[in-house]
Amino acid sequence: MKEARLQEEVGEGRVRCLVCERKCTIAPGRRGFCGAYENRGGRLVHTGWGLLSAVESRPIEIKPLFHYWPNSTALTFSGWGCNFLCPWCQNHHLSWTRQPKGSPVDPEVLVRAAVRAGDEGLCASFNEPATLYDYLIDLALPARGEGLYLSIVTNAYYTTKALDALVEAGYDGWSIDIKNCPKARESRRNVLPGVDPIVVYRNARRILDSGGHVEMVYLVVTGYNEECADWIIERHLDILGPDVPLHVNRYYPANKWREPPTRLKTLYAIALKARREGLNYVYVGNVWDPEWEATKCPKCGKILITRSNYRVTHWNLDQSNGKYRCPRCGHPIPIKGKYIPGKQALFQ
Repeated sequence: MKEARLQEEVGEGRVRCLVCERKCTIAPGRRGFCGAYENRGGRLVHTGWGLLSAVESRPIEIKPLFHYWPNSTALTFSGWGCNFLCPWCQNHHLSWTRQPKGSPVDPEVLVRAAVRAGDEGLCASFNEPATLYDYLIDLALPARGEGLYLSIVTNAYYTTKALDALVEAGYDGWSIDIKNCPKARESRRNVLPGVDPIVVYRNARRILDSGGHVEMVYLVVTGYNEECADWIIERHLDILGPDVPLHVNRYYPANKWREPPTRLKTLYAIALKARREGLNYVYVGNVWDPEWEATKCPKCGKILITRSNYRVTHWNLDQSNGKYRCPRCGHPIPIKGKYIPGKQALFQ
């Protein structure tokens, strides 16, 4: 438990949390929306610091991150709570818990576990990493000291101050969920009140401008955000550009959302439209279709990377000075980090 880095007093003993864009104003003895930050005596305390709900080695491709340290594994960890309450969340047993529990894990202990496991990096995932913000900052220095990369699976609903601190600390691999759009916000089934999707794109652009790597994930939720496709494709091209990967993922019923799984024809139609509109790297996830998990050269169409079961099964890129190119036409292919050969065992 540590005092929060990002807070401001607002009078009458209340304090405002400045980690995420909700900017919760918290009365003494109360917690913010995510449950991981509490006002104790007029000061904001990170009660979720180091309280981890899960720790395990996982392929980077499962995040999904297809253009970041390909075929590597990351020691993946999570805390408790979330600043969103998506009713379809498959990790709701973690994300919907508003009282962090357990004993804190020292950052050095987590780093040593990653090194022993032979992982190339660390990844904050499963629940929303904003609930571990101060812990993430404390973890960065020892992790970088061991040469580990730092990645995050997130809704990216941070304040710019929090986001900049994470990027500066070394978090350069970002798998970012885009969950809604103006149509979804205005619908009678809006389940994310107050969440502005433009903030997500603002932050994704900010990461890119700071030299970080971003891949966007559009989980197409039946009965909620299917009509967001056009808006998401347009914002992606206008704000992020054609070379930022987009993962169009299939939803399955979970938690309180019992609509049927996303229709395959809906997923493929969205993915095909994204390609026609000019996105160079579009993938379809949660259906395990090798055709839509492969990376092709956007200039000549050559298959460069194939994947199966969250592992790279074929790699055919030229590399020079840390840059990757198509071996046929020389077109540059955006890959962040190193390709890790040899980790071909199927993920169980």
